[in-house]
Amino acid sequence: MRYADGPAVECDLHLAADPTRVWGLVTDIELPARFSPELLKVRWLGDSRGPALGAQFEGHNQHPALGEWRTVSHVVRFDAPRVFGWVVVDPDNRFGDEPADPRRPGATWQFRVTPEGAGCRLTHSARIGPSRTGLSLVIDRAPEHEEAIIERRLAALRDGINATLQGIKAVAEAPH
Repeated sequence: MRYADGPAVECDLHLAADPTRVWGLVTDIELPARFSPELLKVRWLGDSRGPALGAQFEGHNQHPALGEWRTVSHVVRFDAPRVFGWVVVDPDNRFGDEPADPRRPGATWQFRVTPEGAGCRLTHSARIGPSRTGLSLVIDRAPEHEEAIIERRLAALRDGINATLQGIKAVAEAPH
């Protein structure tokens, strides 16, 4: 797999929780920072006061190989109470693509909530590219190892996504 292929990862699990409760959790942009190994904090931008099509939020991330950086996300899918999706851009041009353009994101993320039995199935996915990201910098240093670098990144994303899903499951299934 090459960066230009738009590598992606998707994970899901069943939650013994009302889909409406789960929807409220996945559209709380601050919640994943509690479980993610990379996402430090998130906040709505401008007039955005909550999840809606076109809303924007700022994220602060960290990775041992890249340090800390800022992103801006644009909500591009908001099909309540089923699909919440956003694209991520590099507003500071840290990774070498300018200007930041949500039509050419560095990543695309999505939550999908599907009623299932007495609960729901929660799916979380991420697609890398097409714009440059921190992963591009790593590949630039060792282009002959691009496929192995991509595989390691997808494994790390899978681990982070599964940790986020497990965290949401714990919150959703807890008595409230």
